[in-house]
Amino acid sequence: MHPRENMQYLRIGVLIGLFLVTGVAAGQSMNTDMDVYYTTDAKTVLYHLADSTRPYMHLKLRESVYVIEDDDPNWNGWRRVRTMDGANGMIRSDDISNVWIRISKTSQTLFAYRGANLIARMPTDLGYNFFADKERRGSDGEPDHWRTPEGQFFIASKNENSQFYKAFVLNYPNAEDAERGRSDSLITKTQYESILRAEESFSMPPMNTELGGWIEIHGDGTGVRSNWTQGCIAITNTQLDRLWEIVDIGTPVLIDP
Repeated sequence: MHPRENMQYLRIGVLIGLFLVTGVAAGQSMNTDMDVYYTTDAKTVLYHLADSTRPYMHLKLRESVYVIEDDDPNWNGWRRVRTMDGANGMIRSDDISNVWIRISKTSQTLFAYRGANLIARMPTDLGYNFFADKERRGSDGEPDHWRTPEGQFFIASKNENSQFYKAFVLNYPNAEDAERGRSDSLITKTQYESILRAEESFSMPPMNTELGGWIEIHGDGTGVRSNWTQGCIAITNTQLDRLWEIVDIGTPVLIDP
């Protein structure tokens, strides 16, 4: 892996709360065995055996687990995992994922990964003023603020009935945006607290504050890296369909400058 990609992967590890690097000091190589996943269901159950007869414990949405590789043919549809607290058990394969998305505004490209493995590269259309980070709500009178935000986000909702074909709604504004908005007197204390609660629960933050909202990865993109959205990331409908089945609520999204 290229050193720059190494750093980007380390950043996404922080985002999803997965301790992908243990005891890595400056200059040391990073372990990328890709055995760390996150749960994709708020009702994920850890079982004693590879069946549903002996439930062991419940896991939270996007809780981190280590996958213990094993080729037992009787485990079809199941994976053996260890939680960050050290509990071992079996989990349904469909209830965990290591998919994440990185968007480079500079190259106007969306990169989809499974762990450290790049599985898709897609040209993106971005906001009118995509060079700058988003600070507040844009409008016809202030199109300069139709910017694509930068930072660490997650998929807060999947919309099959978007006006732009389909859409993944990001949790913008996130907690970092809320801190800035509170400091700049753009949002109230109540709005600030609502944004923080949404981030904790991997749910939709309030979208109607002065910080703006409804930043999506949606369809109807041109495929030629145009700049026409109001801050969203647009890809072609075919490309969105490729992502639709592998992206879940809580899937991490990193937007780089």
